[in-house]
Amino acid sequence: MKFSLAPLLLLAAAPSTLAIDLDPTSTSSLVNAAQIAALNLIQYYDGFRKGGTIGMFQSPVYWWEAGAAWNAYVDFWHYTGNSSYNQVALTALQWQVGSNNDYLPSNFSTSAGNDDQAFWAMAAMTAAERNFTNPASNQPGWLALAQAVFNQQATRWDTQYCGGGLRWQVYAFNTGYTYKNSISTACFFNLAARLARYTGNQTYADWAEKVWQWQLSSGFTNSQTYAIYDGASIYNCSGLNLVQWTYNNGLFLGGAAYMYNFTKGNTTWQQRVDSLITRAQTDFFQNSIVFEPACEPYDICNVDQHSFKGYLTRNMGYTMSMYPGSIGRLQPLLQASAKAAAKACTGSLNGFTQMCGFHWTWNNGTYDGSNSVGFQTGQNMAALETIIANLALQRPAPYTNVTGGTSQGNAAAGVQGSQATPFSIKPATTADKAGAGILTALFVGGCVGFSWWLAF
Repeated sequence: MKFSLAPLLLLAAAPSTLAIDLDPTSTSSLVNAAQIAALNLIQYYDGFRKGGTIGMFQSPVYWWEAGAAWNAYVDFWHYTGNSSYNQVALTALQWQVGSNNDYLPSNFSTSAGNDDQAFWAMAAMTAAERNFTNPASNQPGWLALAQAVFNQQATRWDTQYCGGGLRWQVYAFNTGYTYKNSISTACFFNLAARLARYTGNQTYADWAEKVWQWQLSSGFTNSQTYAIYDGASIYNCSGLNLVQWTYNNGLFLGGAAYMYNFTKGNTTWQQRVDSLITRAQTDFFQNSIVFEPACEPYDICNVDQHSFKGYLTRNMGYTMSMYPGSIGRLQPLLQASAKAAAKACTGSLNGFTQMCGFHWTWNNGTYDGSNSVGFQTGQNMAALETIIANLALQRPAPYTNVTGGTSQGNAAAGVQGSQATPFSIKPATTADKAGAGILTALFVGGCVGFSWWLAF
C-alpha cells in the first residue's frame, strides 16, 4: 500500500513558532499542543526513511513500542479530529499483523513477548472502539485481530508454574521465557475487559475476573496496598521483583474501569478502580505531576521506560470515560501533568524547537537534554498521550458493537487449525533456567539503588 508523504513533510519543513503554553481546560490549547507532540513523534518513524521498515520507529526503539505509538495516533485522531496521520497508522497497523493475522510477525520472533504482542492488539482494539478506518473486506478487522491475540494468549495461560499467569516471552528460545511479569498479565487483562465490553461476550469478562484474582492470589499485586510488582521467575514464584512501573498500574486501571462499565456499575469493580487510583496517586505523582519513580529520579530509565508513564495517563483518560466517579480524582492529575509535559517541550533538535523532554516534575520550562532517538520517541509519545487524555470527556466514549462500532470480528481467530500449534507452552530446558537466572540477577541488581521505595 502506498501513500503520499507530502502533507507530513510540509509540516516537518516548517517548525512551529508557537510556544507550548498549555491551558489544560481549553480544547483549542490541548489540540494545538497535541499537534506539536504528534509532529515531534512522527520524525522518528522508520517507514519514512529509505530502506526503513513500515510500522517501525527508528532503532533502538523496539517493535512493541511502535504498536503503542500507533495506538496514540488513533486516539490523537479521535480526540482532536486531525486525520493527518491516519493513512500512516492504517498502513502500519496492517503491515505488522504477521502471516497468521495475529501480530506475531516472524521477523520479530526472537524478541516476541506476550506484552509486545498485546500492545499491538490493544492498538487494534482502540481502532475498533474508535471506529477507525476499517481494513479492506479481504483483511481481518480490528476486532478480529484483537480476538486473535486474546485467544492465543489464553492458550498460554500457564498453571504449571505459579498457578497461572503469562510468561514474559512467547517462545522458549527467548531470554525471559522463564519469567512471569505483571505487564504481560496486565495487557491480557486489559484486552479481555475491553473485548467483554465491545462484544458483550461473558467469556471475556470471566477471563478478566480470573486474571484479576490470580494477580492478587499470586502476590504479583499486593492485595492490601494494590502495589503491582514487576514479576518473578517460574522457579521461585514468591521471590518477587518488587519494582513498580506506571504502566502496570495504568493497564490494570483501564481494564478495571472497562469492567466497571461492562458490569453496569458493579461495586466490586468500583472499589478495585478506586484502589488503583489511590495507589497511583501515592506512587506515581509528585506535586500532581506523573513521573516514573523507579528510574526517573536517578536518570537510569532505558528506552522503553521513557514511554511508560504515557500508558498510565492514556488509561486514566479511558477510566474517566468508563467510570465518571473517577473524574474528580483523575482530571486534576491529568491537567497538571499535561501542563508540565508541555512546559518541558522546549528542546531544539534537527530544526525543531519544541521537542518534549522527560523530566516533567521540574515544571520550570527547562529542557533536560534527553536527545537520543530512543528517548525522544518515548518521551514525545508520553507527552502526546498525557495531553490528549485531557480531551477524553469531550469525545464519544469507546464504541461497542451495539453503540455504533463497525469492526468485524472472528471469535475463533488466532487458534484455528494449525495456527494453534506454535503457541503451546514448551518445557523449559537447562539453558532456559540458566538464562532466567542471569536475567533475574541483572534486573534485580539494577534495582538496588531505589529498593527503599519498592516494598510498600
